[in-house]
Amino acid sequence: MPVEPQRLLPLLTSHPGGRSAVTCEYRCGNACAHPEPNTSDNEYFGDVAKNVLSRRGALKASAVMAAAAGGFAALSGTAAAAPVQAEGHGKPGKPAKKVPGTDFDPVPPNTHDAVTIPPGYDQRVVIRWGDAVVPGAPKFDFAKQTAAAQEKQFGYNNDFVGLIPQDPLGIANLLVANHEYTTEVHMFPVDQYDPANPTEEQVKIAWAAHGLSVVQALRDPVHGGLRVVPSPFNRRITLNTEFEVRGPAAGSQFLKTSADPAGRTVRGTQNNCAGSVTPWGTVLSGEENINQYFANAGAVTDPVQAARLKRYGFSGAASTRKWERFDKRWDVTQEPNEPNRFGWVVEIDPHDPNSKPVKHTHLGRFKHEGAAIKIAEDGRVVAYSGDDERFEYIYKYVSNGKYKKGNSAHARRHNSSLLDDGTLYVGRFTGDSPAAEIDGTGKVPADGEFDGSGEWLPLAAGNKSFVEGFTAEEVYVFTRQAADKVLPTKMDRPEDIEPNPVNGRVYVALTNNSDRGAAGKAGVDEANPRNGNRNGHVLEFEEIGGAASTKFAWRLLLVCGDPKAADTYFGGFDKSQVSPISCPDNVAFDPHGNLWISTDGNALGSHDGLFSVPVSGPERGKVQQFLSVPTGAETCGPVVTSDLVLVAVQHPGENAPNSGSPTSHWPDGGTTQPRPAIVSVWRQRGRHLPGKIGIR
Repeated sequence: MPVEPQRLLPLLTSHPGGRSAVTCEYRCGNACAHPEPNTSDNEYFGDVAKNVLSRRGALKASAVMAAAAGGFAALSGTAAAAPVQAEGHGKPGKPAKKVPGTDFDPVPPNTHDAVTIPPGYDQRVVIRWGDAVVPGAPKFDFAKQTAAAQEKQFGYNNDFVGLIPQDPLGIANLLVANHEYTTEVHMFPVDQYDPANPTEEQVKIAWAAHGLSVVQALRDPVHGGLRVVPSPFNRRITLNTEFEVRGPAAGSQFLKTSADPAGRTVRGTQNNCAGSVTPWGTVLSGEENINQYFANAGAVTDPVQAARLKRYGFSGAASTRKWERFDKRWDVTQEPNEPNRFGWVVEIDPHDPNSKPVKHTHLGRFKHEGAAIKIAEDGRVVAYSGDDERFEYIYKYVSNGKYKKGNSAHARRHNSSLLDDGTLYVGRFTGDSPAAEIDGTGKVPADGEFDGSGEWLPLAAGNKSFVEGFTAEEVYVFTRQAADKVLPTKMDRPEDIEPNPVNGRVYVALTNNSDRGAAGKAGVDEANPRNGNRNGHVLEFEEIGGAASTKFAWRLLLVCGDPKAADTYFGGFDKSQVSPISCPDNVAFDPHGNLWISTDGNALGSHDGLFSVPVSGPERGKVQQFLSVPTGAETCGPVVTSDLVLVAVQHPGENAPNSGSPTSHWPDGGTTQPRPAIVSVWRQRGRHLPGKIGIR
């Protein structure tokens, strides 16, 4: 469809970022309206060092860091501390060669109630909320939903998307999607749903709408796109599905409940945000904003339990959804350990529809955005994860055992078990610039980049704790409090973290933090260099000595926002040639190693979108918008292959107060209610044959 001229639009909401009030309430329990749970007096080492070192001493430390960071120079072809040359530097009059995978006409910022894509591309909805997943699923009826039907239908608010090829050509695939949360005021007709008094059936529908879906999807090699087909692989995982608890905290005293006195079986998963496909073909999914589902945390009088709940954002009396009225496990005064059974990384095996999903306790309990795997040079498995809240931390896990190649059931079981025996770390980031140069304005330091060194601080390994005053069991279950003790770096909402399979570096989406530098809050540092950070940034780092090492070098690839603003940075690239980007959320890579970023809560007034960014060469930092999503929606997923792009369009129309006044009619148009859905996009070619993404 036609696109509007590029322009920046007025802000649509007073919430941090561009989220609607309804999204803030139902997705994260209005986290941005409450004080952040991390109130630790955590002046980490990088700040202390800058306060005591002279400029001369800091520059000497910078030289040491630069030597360690030599890998950056080797991979990018630029000096580690030198700005990257903008496009066009070379022979006069000779245009720069387009980076494969990024050669398309960018979509301008817009507010269309549609998925807007570049000219020459086509799109198709793959599956939407309420569509059939397993046999016997009835046709979706917005006005006549049942829990029994939703157990068999595609769940609500799809977030992460994983695509696992089942053949060498990628024609048959397993598609896995998270269903992060439910927005009941939009899920039911306005005259049927009373937020103060939901019915038991409506609550059970919401339980069934959470979790994950697995479907088989066939790629059309002639006309493009994906379509879901009936298959024995198709499966729904909901809040009623049993999960096995594994790792060193399985059976912990903190996980035992009246329904599970052994502390080894949890019913369900919730608020599943990002995730990843593992090298062994399973899916990891992160449980994120779990606190909002539980009631009566404010009534807890035991000071130790109250402090633990507060550190994870549990507060108040009745919950928004009122689930505690129908199952006591959602009432912390009746089941004090039930909250501890959520906030983990979960793993499912989509190849085996009869397999029992797992919650891995060795990866720690916090608000996991997701988890992503890299195989170290010595064969050990490394998992990265961000804790998605203001001033929280970045974590890493390294296994003791080694990865076994192959996609057999035996290999999958062996590799999955590697996540239950290793060491859990948290990250500390130290800048290499004098403190005076990091003044909160976003001005780039004199050395041309925001960069520095880092270290992984051990928290626990098996039954051994490295944190004074904490047992290993406590480290895993109350990871935030344990991490506070070792002084890691407070980050600006670390969300998706993914290793780049081409250049080996790891990329982190830091969505935003409007409280950075506010009175009584943590100030700026070189890894989080902007006060009132409404637009977020993207960080890249490289392990020094291999993926399993405890040292790394880092730098910021992007400081997001309006390119015309002085406080933005695009990898050193010419800012007049980039698309505006705000609130990076999920990251992915195409086969060429280009970074793709989906956004959540665009603070520049236009709709969220998907953006491509080369990470090396003369076009490093050149952000281009590939698509935008409908009114009120967030861009999730994404998956980028050589011939297909998948995005999850989450919560379209969620800027309306309820279903009685929809602001979006996507994807079905007319006067229909909006429905979250997954969309496939492909490039058209002669005679309608699909072409390659980003290659003309």
